[in-house]
Amino acid sequence: MVSLLDPTMLTNIFLIAISGTLICIAVHFIPVGGAPAAMAQATGIGTGTVELAAGSGLVGLLTASHMYAGEPNAPVSLVLAAGAMGSMIMMASVGIACGIMYAYGVGVPFASAQVKRDPITGARQDLYVSKGTQGHGVPTVCFVSGLIGAALGGIGGALIYYVLVGIYTPLITTSAAAVAGVFTVAVFYVNSVIPSYGVAGTIEGFHDPKFRRVLPKDAVTSFVVSLLSGIIAVMIAGGMV
Repeated sequence: MVSLLDPTMLTNIFLIAISGTLICIAVHFIPVGGAPAAMAQATGIGTGTVELAAGSGLVGLLTASHMYAGEPNAPVSLVLAAGAMGSMIMMASVGIACGIMYAYGVGVPFASAQVKRDPITGARQDLYVSKGTQGHGVPTVCFVSGLIGAALGGIGGALIYYVLVGIYTPLITTSAAAVAGVFTVAVFYVNSVIPSYGVAGTIEGFHDPKFRRVLPKDAVTSFVVSLLSGIIAVMIAGGMV
């Protein structure tokens, strides 16, 4: 009988809460420009926080699940590394593709209006920002910040999957991976939506003033929601026996 008071289950619930919080934090690192970025009036990638964070996270989930399926006895560190790598590859691919379109399609330099100099390269930014915009393209700092966010999101998603497969496998051997994957996707979307209210459309990454202003509140909210998600996951497991 699965019990919420079982020390192992309490640990699993806490790990799911931590994982969901990592996903929420990851969203704040990812350079999301929304519609303004699509028109080269803001830096970042021209889509929403939910789509971009969930997209990179789902790729990380695929790589993590592939690693776990191919090597069931693999240490958790390898599963998390696989999740992080998958997400980072997806985010890097999107960033490069956007850069090519901005540079050769739109014809704008990569520059941010949030900082005078790029924190990574030290290159001047303010000289190249067009009037009436918040910058354009995917500057180096945005690209690097996106990779950091992708890694955190991939680790969070992989850890949720790893924990849930461990819970469900003794109960529903043949379907454990599928149920764990569906639940992980749900947690991904929940923790991608929460930051979207604080971010309010666009965020450039860890150098954006909005990052320090909204991250603490979003992280606390995400931890509470993810904790409830962990409890539900364990309750579902309890209903299987």
